[in-house]
Amino acid sequence: MDVFHADLDNTLIFSYRHDIGQEKRCVEVYQGREISFITEKTHRLLREINEKMLVVPTTTRTREQYERITLGVGELPFALVCNGGVLLINGKKDPEWYAHSLELVAGCRREMEKAAALLEQDPGREMEVRYIEELFLFTKCADPGKTVRTLQRELDTTALDVLHNGTKVYVLPGELRKGRAVERFRRYKKARRVFAAGDSAFDVSMLEAADWAAAPEALLKRYPLPGHVAGMPGRAVFSEEVLGAILSYI
Repeated sequence: MDVFHADLDNTLIFSYRHDIGQEKRCVEVYQGREISFITEKTHRLLREINEKMLVVPTTTRTREQYERITLGVGELPFALVCNGGVLLINGKKDPEWYAHSLELVAGCRREMEKAAALLEQDPGREMEVRYIEELFLFTKCADPGKTVRTLQRELDTTALDVLHNGTKVYVLPGELRKGRAVERFRRYKKARRVFAAGDSAFDVSMLEAADWAAAPEALLKRYPLPGHVAGMPGRAVFSEEVLGAILSYI
């Protein structure tokens, strides 16, 4: 069995703020507003790939955020949410996977508590500090770069990853990287080959853990990724480049 681990935001789906052309369909509605879209070509290619291998959305989104998405490409029985800490099987949380995730991050508990305290004191914080599924921390800050630098200076960054995406700030145990989830799922499904695609620092370990992966060329310039990670040139929508490359590869 081949498995395709696909990041969602800015890899397969795109915010309404992102220009992906006119031929698109809504895949996420929030509070009555259409907020995320997929191109029609991406939809067609993803349906084709879903017929050839197991497609596993692999995202930092929470379960609730993931459940807002409707790709409409056929059955997707598995999804890895919360940066891989939670496995959904036919929409239900797998208790054994989650229990193992809690075991993996247990050694970082004290450092996570320190991170939470630092975030609570951050004068630029714009929302409450959330401890997502007791796995990782999330909040929003007015100056996320400054917040991240402060956390990186004060915390043990050999144990924790401190990242931001726009105003969103995350503190994640190293054992909760997407790459760790990919390795776990490879064993879980006894995968023959693993494919992956992602666009950000959150996805680097996942790209490294795959047998073949795709990322924007800009990400390859920021990180020394291995040779099996193909850079997409950006001449089309990233999702279309990725899925077209996978179909050519297989």
